[in-house]
Amino acid sequence: MVVDCHTHIRSASIQNLDASEHLAAADVVDKCIVLASILPSNDVDRSGELNRTTYGEQSRTTSDDTTEQVNKHLSQYVERYKEKMIGFAFINPLVDDISVKNIKASTEKLGLKGVVLYCSQTSFHPAQTRTMQLYESAQELHLPVFFHNTPVGPGGFLEYARPFLLDEVARTFPDLKIIVGGMGFPFYEQTVCLLTKHHNVYADLSVRPGNVWQVYNIVISAYEQGVMDKLLFGSAFPAAKAQDCMESLLGFNKLFAGANLPMVPRSVIQGVIERDTLKLLGIEK
Repeated sequence: MVVDCHTHIRSASIQNLDASEHLAAADVVDKCIVLASILPSNDVDRSGELNRTTYGEQSRTTSDDTTEQVNKHLSQYVERYKEKMIGFAFINPLVDDISVKNIKASTEKLGLKGVVLYCSQTSFHPAQTRTMQLYESAQELHLPVFFHNTPVGPGGFLEYARPFLLDEVARTFPDLKIIVGGMGFPFYEQTVCLLTKHHNVYADLSVRPGNVWQVYNIVISAYEQGVMDKLLFGSAFPAAKAQDCMESLLGFNKLFAGANLPMVPRSVIQGVIERDTLKLLGIEK
């Protein structure tokens, strides 16, 4: 079972991807998790100043799309390709109804199997009060939560992207499945620390195939700390394609052969790629 746990059908650079591109990239995997995507607002005005209307206080720093529209768009897509695709719903805990009743109704009606949060883009602390209420609902409904906290653009809040902020969440909700997106870029070591500390925290090993040295350091750090079993394979499509990511992970040992550097057994890396992420996260196939 090869599962790509991190893909999008929209991005900051491409508002609506051609479905054929996404399907082609997913052809090499058995299942593909698609995260509901939000598009950043106009972060900077023409004078170069931060848009205070958007970022002055905690507010939804998204495009004109509503949460309902974003999730409905995703639901229609994954339903069309339901043999391959699994969707995670976007929720903004600052403004959306985070009750068990509403989240259950929304996810069941739309056929979505998890939740994705954009703390950095949507400008909220991962452990603020309303967000903690959301985790309580997600835990009760057995919905995994994917933290897509990589700061995007000048308007992203770097302070809310730090993985160690999820320590309180993991402690408070030990039965909640937590996925740290993109290994918590740029705070990789914090992510590895979380993985060693909490049984319910996993990390999405989506890498940039061209950044060989970066890939090596991320993987060797996880291997040395004994948390390779907590890594989930992801591509972060459209940022990269699953095939290229797999080749990069499986091939970096060869690139450093003869350099007298520590190596990670190919079988261990293969184990990450072939991990049954759906079973691990409690998602029905």
